Amino acid sequence: MSAVLDGTKVLELCEVFQGPLAGQILGDFGADVVKIEKPGRGDSLRHSDTVATAQGKMGGYFAAVNRNKRSICLNLKEDGDRAAFLDLVSEADVLMHNYRPGVLEKLGFGYAELERLNPRLIYAAASGFGETGPLSGMAGQDFLIQSISGLGWKTTAGENSPTFINVPIADYTSGVLLAQGILLALLERTRSGRGQQVNVSLFNALIAMQSLEASTHLNYGYETRWYERALNFTAAASDGWLSVIGFFRDNPLQLICRALDIPDLSAKPEWCDKHAQARHKEEIAALLRPEFTRLTVEEAVNKLQDAGVLAAPILRFEEALAHAQTRENGLITAVPVEGQADMQLVANPLKLSRTPATVRRGPPALDAHRHEVLDR
Repeated sequence: MSAVLDGTKVLELCEVFQGPLAGQILGDFGADVVKIEKPGRGDSLRHSDTVATAQGKMGGYFAAVNRNKRSICLNLKEDGDRAAFLDLVSEADVLMHNYRPGVLEKLGFGYAELERLNPRLIYAAASGFGETGPLSGMAGQDFLIQSISGLGWKTTAGENSPTFINVPIADYTSGVLLAQGILLALLERTRSGRGQQVNVSLFNALIAMQSLEASTHLNYGYETRWYERALNFTAAASDGWLSVIGFFRDNPLQLICRALDIPDLSAKPEWCDKHAQARHKEEIAALLRPEFTRLTVEEAVNKLQDAGVLAAPILRFEEALAHAQTRENGLITAVPVEGQADMQLVANPLKLSRTPATVRRGPPALDAHRHEVLDR
């Protein structure tokens, strides 16, 4: 079975999550990804999982985004390694990096220089804020981008204090966009025969993620806050928590009351339709919550779903990872790691019927493939 990107040569000059994720996506679908790391310590993500490092094992964070790659170390300021790097570039299809704008240009490895060496090269740059502009030289980090993109004010708890999503969503989103941009450029190259630049940033990713909310603010002067737009609330059942979502129903309160086998609270004129219920949702939820304590989460969710109300259990992360749907979707995969047991990691979530993602090699040890890659 051939892979989508068989024969595609990728050089990855990336650290942490954003760029390495894109490299792994390409590697999962068959690209030969050579990860070029700094001599000595390599990608800083190798050492961020201090629990695994203390045990002498492969760090979980590094393993999560670096399978299907080979590793070599090059010092791009040293003449011999610079020559080796240019030799690799001359035969590469893609060069990826997430250095700050201007860094590779100062080293003589900007797009203009490398395009002359290899006109077919896709030169993909990931950054915090973009190639130009007042923040282009600023270091990018996920919480910083959540702060400056407006996302920190989108807590469902209200508008009085900012908060963060404790998941690197800017890194993940921009990494997926980077892979998408590379694939589009590779597709276009089949027609033109020429490479091009691909640029993505953490900032762009999170602004774009808020496209729906931006449309109302830019055009009509208000920001959509989704949780406030319907009778949406959480409730504690006898053995856990669930979410109750009132979207897409003209009278969600009536359906909820029917599911709970209680009198129809929507008979009150001030709560008669979905818009009124959204305005009074805290007051309504306070009356409904005691009714959930006599049910288990499973019972409550089933009753609500049977009545046509959107509802789901609120799971802890370990429960989500162990869920039957996670197994059914093939979202956990075993990845080999030299010198220790296979690691259980999140698989590529994209499913192709004929040419699926595969695990061909585990996350590489630092500089493990130097001779294999350079002594050709």
